[in-house]
Amino acid sequence: MQIKKFSWFFTLAIALVVAMNVLVTACGGGSTDTAGGPQKLVMGTSADYPPYEYRDTASGSNEIIGFDVDIANYITKQLNYTLEISDMDFNGLLPALQAKRVDFVMAGMTPTEERKQSVEFTDVYFEAKNTIIALKGSNLTKVENLVGKQVGVQLGSIQESEMKETAEKITGINLKPLNKIGDLIQEIKSKRIDAAIVEDTVAKGYLAANSDLEFNVIPSEGPSGSAIAFPKGSALVKPFNDVLKQMKDKGEIETLVKKWFDKEA
Repeated sequence: MQIKKFSWFFTLAIALVVAMNVLVTACGGGSTDTAGGPQKLVMGTSADYPPYEYRDTASGSNEIIGFDVDIANYITKQLNYTLEISDMDFNGLLPALQAKRVDFVMAGMTPTEERKQSVEFTDVYFEAKNTIIALKGSNLTKVENLVGKQVGVQLGSIQESEMKETAEKITGINLKPLNKIGDLIQEIKSKRIDAAIVEDTVAKGYLAANSDLEFNVIPSEGPSGSAIAFPKGSALVKPFNDVLKQMKDKGEIETLVKKWFDKEA
């Protein structure tokens, strides 16, 4: 009798576990807090791109902060998720997304046609322009001035792909891809490269701390702007777009633009 009673309780326990797993799976997206709290979403980023995302070394916290981080926190809070940030090299972001090590990517990423073949993007939430950063007095004011020069680009970035296309049209531009924007800046200052191609909003931040540098804006010809990347077919794209639209309509995006970009001007 005791054996039958134990068997009955054991069967009931297994059924409850299966039911809970089905419920969790049905919720979709992210991972679930074991205490029954909000689900967690992991954001992949490359925290070397101020003011979009960077380490807060000034305060000593080393926390990842920035424009993208504020937007991600706002969206996930509105959708009742908690947010975890995973920092990695820029060129590793989309592979991490495809391998499902992260749920989405925010890194000032441009939704190019090439990237759209492997991932899905939200609407563009901010647009910026590319610039040529060089030592003051270098007179590298336009792309044609880069012929015969060593030009740095961030590995895996839209700037790298655009400059590869440019180098095919204008011979003599020698590209040097590096993982970090900070590395590009140091290479310029050490005169191991002549210039680097960096987004204007990011360039302003670095120039504020490096008075020996200058930048000139390159007119945009291809895809531009930043969007959030998801795995193909992700159910999160629509709700993220809905909140982005809400943020734009309410002026929240503009408030964050002033917070993170105006102070760099």
